Amino acid sequence: MGLKALLLDRPLISRRQILAGMATAVAIGISPPSAASTITKARGISPGLLDDALNAFDRHRAVIQHRDYIGIADFSLPSWKPRFHIVNLEDGQSRSFLVAHGRGSDPAHQGWLQRFSNLPGSSATSSGAYLTGSDYQGQHGLSQRLTGLDPDNSNAAVRAIVIHSAWYVSHKMIDDHGKLGRSEGCFAFDEADLSAVMSRLKAGRMIYAAKPA
Repeated sequence: MGLKALLLDRPLISRRQILAGMATAVAIGISPPSAASTITKARGISPGLLDDALNAFDRHRAVIQHRDYIGIADFSLPSWKPRFHIVNLEDGQSRSFLVAHGRGSDPAHQGWLQRFSNLPGSSATSSGAYLTGSDYQGQHGLSQRLTGLDPDNSNAAVRAIVIHSAWYVSHKMIDDHGKLGRSEGCFAFDEADLSAVMSRLKAGRMIYAAKPA
């Protein structure tokens, strides 16, 4: 994403303002949701990754406004596998989607995420918990802002890491090339899946990205 796009698409408020505002809401009596501790398994997700995601959910509960869904990205899987899981925290049902990783995380374009990075200009995917924000129309069409909640993704807003669709994420791309294309670090989805993803992960929900061993 170029500098012009970064300036146009970046969030209008800072990560610190978002987190401070939500902490204030908690302080004045809006109770934070607790993690869905009754969920012990979800289809397609390793138990260890699910536990890590729910622990992150509990750790950041003060700023998570809604506890109905959580997004979990399993970057131990290759890009040709559906590795972005949206889990219903009430019943444990899940739905999985294709998602691209950043080009800086896979320099040789082999289809596997090799490393994470939080550095501006790295074009890499960052690990950790994200808070979903408002949607907007950007250079990739309908997109959704994200705020990094952990030290490993604290630059997400500055880097304009968002949810968007991309032409290089589709089953046809896999059929033709054996893998997806790469983003600049964003969570890029098939255009056909974007509505399903964004409707479940509206503002105030959490995404967790990791590469479990």
